Parts: sequence; C-alpha cells; structure tokens
Amino acid sequence: MTTWVGVTQRVVAGEDVLDQAWTRFLRHCGLMPLPLPNDADTAQRIVTELPVAGVLLTGGNDLGVCGGDAPERDATEHALVDLALCRHTPVIGVCRGMQVLQHHFGVPLHRVEGHVSPSVTLTVDGKPRPANSFHNWAATTTVAPLRTWVSGSGDVVKAVRHETAPLVGVMWHPERMTPFAAEDEELFRRVFQEES
Repeated sequence: MTTWVGVTQRVVAGEDVLDQAWTRFLRHCGLMPLPLPNDADTAQRIVTELPVAGVLLTGGNDLGVCGGDAPERDATEHALVDLALCRHTPVIGVCRGMQVLQHHFGVPLHRVEGHVSPSVTLTVDGKPRPANSFHNWAATTTVAPLRTWVSGSGDVVKAVRHETAPLVGVMWHPERMTPFAAEDEELFRRVFQEES
C-alpha cells in the first residue's frame, strides 16, 4: 500500500517549486510525495479528502515575519498546521518548516550567524550524527507544547517535538545528505507510517 505524504513547495517567481531531492529522499523512505499548492483552501482539501499520511513542510523562502515575500506560502502552511492539529495528522517541518511550527506556537525567531554549512555534527538523543545547516533565522528557546529535542551552537534550537501531537521539526535538510542518513530515514518512516 502506498503511503502518500503532502509536501509543501517553495515559491520562486510566482511558481510553486519542489526540489527533486525530496522525491528521491521520500521514495528512499518508502513514501510517495504529493506536492501541495500554495493555496490554503486547495491544500487543506487535498489533505482532508485524499489518503495522505501526513504533511511535510519543506525549506526555502523566509517567513513574512523574517522579511520573506511569499505570504501565500505562509498562509498555506499555517492553515495546514491548524488542520493537522485538529485531525492529529503527522507533520514534519524541515528548516523553514520548523520555523513555521515555532512561529505557529509563538516562538520568536532571530537572525543568526554561522549556521550555513554542508557538514556539521549534532548530538541527537545523546549520540553524535552528521547533519547540515542552511539557515539564517532560528530560535534559541521554545515554548510548550513544543519541546527542544536537539540544540546547536549558540543555543540555537535544531529540533523540536510536540508534547502530545505527532509533530516534529528539524533545522537540517535530510534530503541534502549524501548518503541519506539512517536516522532521518527512521524518523520519517516512524512519523508518517507508524503515527498515521
């Protein structure tokens, strides 16, 4: 049986765009991407009416509160988070996607320096693991019902989990790892296949 995941897209010159790396990564995890348009009503209908196991909030485009210029994406992703929380639909937010989750719960975002690198080491659940970092905005704190799961340099929050809902955010890009990290594959399978 196919496990479909609704995937949000960045906005580039008025067009919805999805990095091909996401298709490769999700297929590697046994998941099928279903690109969601940056139209809140249509995206919510897709997630409600089709057998979607969860929603992936991808990276790209700064949020409007951080000077971004894709208000249609902001509106769509916040509407999807509202819907997911009401329906207990699994959500993974990656980079910008995690920032959307944090902003949704009132966590302040700040400009940060030194968090752009194709190779970093993070400590996750007490174990070091390779990752990457491609962001200029972040949070240094979190609020309930989110919990900090991973921290990075400068007390930057690198991953969060919701206390009760199947909702996770990470600041690294699993789709950009070469090879893909087993820890990321396990996370995506667990959230989208076991939680749904």
